[in-house]
Amino acid sequence: QVQLVESGGGLVQAGGSLRLSCAASGFIFGIMGWYRQAPGKQRAMVATITSGGSTNYADSVKGRFTISRDNAKSTVYLQMNSLKPEDTAVYYCNAVLYNYWGQGTQVTVSS
Repeated sequence: QVQLVESGGGLVQAGGSLRLSCAASGFIFGIMGWYRQAPGKQRAMVATITSGGSTNYADSVKGRFTISRDNAKSTVYLQMNSLKPEDTAVYYCNAVLYNYWGQGTQVTVSS
């Protein structure tokens, strides 16, 4: 059974930090990604990471967010620092090759 279980979202003030986690099971833990969808906007890529640890980031989060993974735990993380109100969105974990999605976790950044 495929599962992607996200956790770690919440409400934080601008300039603060949050760490999202996504525990995966039921498939080969390959390329993983974090996406986000703000109200009225399309879902967009935030960051991706390959099995070997190569990363890719959206320009808007470079230098502030860090994606990482623990292959032994089949878990991918998103460390978000220097958060801005425009980072407010529902964040989704994605198994890129299979197009599996988690249920999403809300991140709200207050000004």
